[in-house]
Amino acid sequence: MLELPEAQVLAKQMREVFAGKIITQVQALQTPHGFAFFHGDAKDYEVLLHGQTIVDANAFGGRPELRLANGMRLSFGDGVNLRVHAAGAKLPARHQLLLQFDDGTALVCTVQMYGFFSLFVDEADTHADGYYRVAVETISPLSEEFDFDYFTGLRAQCKETLTCKAFLATQQRIPGLGNGVLQDILWQARLHPKRKLSMLLPEEFAQLFAATKQVLADMTAQGGRNTEKDLFAQPGGYTTIMSRSAPACPACSGVITRKAYLGGNVYYCEVCQKES
Repeated sequence: MLELPEAQVLAKQMREVFAGKIITQVQALQTPHGFAFFHGDAKDYEVLLHGQTIVDANAFGGRPELRLANGMRLSFGDGVNLRVHAAGAKLPARHQLLLQFDDGTALVCTVQMYGFFSLFVDEADTHADGYYRVAVETISPLSEEFDFDYFTGLRAQCKETLTCKAFLATQQRIPGLGNGVLQDILWQARLHPKRKLSMLLPEEFAQLFAATKQVLADMTAQGGRNTEKDLFAQPGGYTTIMSRSAPACPACSGVITRKAYLGGNVYYCEVCQKES
């Protein structure tokens, strides 16, 4: 699933590959999908995008986007797989959004479980998508403005009964920080996902801040996680420490525990990450 590091990587790649190209063909929902959600009518995308020029690509939180010369933005949300195909390459038969360009290259977007597409015709239109606006307006943990005072301010807005996972990965406090990147952040901070904020010592909260900044920066710099793929269908260069593909805890060689918690699985080391 798209999270902050992968969104940053995809935006950089799309900027390098598509900037300056003109969209010559658009197919929306060529393969119907009950959980492919479009902001507005999917069929309008074909009319609105045809003939437009890509001028840039950016990412906010976990949402990469293409920017068009006429001011429109095409934003991709969680669950959308983005792949570039070279001119003349055979394109997949099934997809939820296809953009072909004047040089023959194509961007193919597919959805497996669920995914979100938003085509904003102007700045005012972006306000109809609350999740997008939060992602745009919230300070990114990759920026210098996301400092310890800001992190402490996020905590001040929460109940102290919140757990570490709930604090980091719910209510869009930190857009793009989801269940996927969460695991290594908590392992680096040596904190259990269910550890409550009220139980954290000052030095442990400082460790949580430092781990949040460092892990997200490392994941982004290394091209995303190895459990996710980039625009060219290549896995990221960051090897996840706590995931289903990880063999054991690198600190103590202990077994990695997997449990369902708060809408997703959490992975942690029971030796290194004590709940109490």
